[in-house]
Amino acid sequence: MRLLRTFGLLTVGMFAGFMAAAAVVKHAVPSHGDQESDEVALAAVFDGVEMKSRATAFRGGSMLAWFGGIAVDLREAQLAAGAHLSVHSLFGGISLRVPVGWKVESDVKAIGGGVAVQVPDPDAANAPTLTLDGFTVFGGVDVGAKVAYAAFES
Repeated sequence: MRLLRTFGLLTVGMFAGFMAAAAVVKHAVPSHGDQESDEVALAAVFDGVEMKSRATAFRGGSMLAWFGGIAVDLREAQLAAGAHLSVHSLFGGISLRVPVGWKVESDVKAIGGGVAVQVPDPDAANAPTLTLDGFTVFGGVDVGAKVAYAAFES
């Protein structure tokens, strides 16, 4: 019984520590970038960030989801050569939508979570390539490709 109580207190303490650290990070790390930005630094801590990019030369940037979520639609963006996006998720999630013609190379590691890159291989050998790296701990990163239908979306 003592072991169970110790484990329970340790778990609650660890979770409380993660939440306290996230609260500090929320105020210290604001999001930067908008729909026209070629580079973004998005942070979702205890909240969500949603963005639809129309960048003319998207180079990438970074994304942090900590007890929160980020959804970015890149289907109307033009990709710059050497585009790199660093994604990090802790008890949160990141969702990226890319155009069908892009190639996505992922080196995102997952611990107690998952990474799903569901982008068909492009027909062209010189297709624009977005490189992803980072990690997810008890969270997820999802990358999908589909055609944007502006007439049906708001």
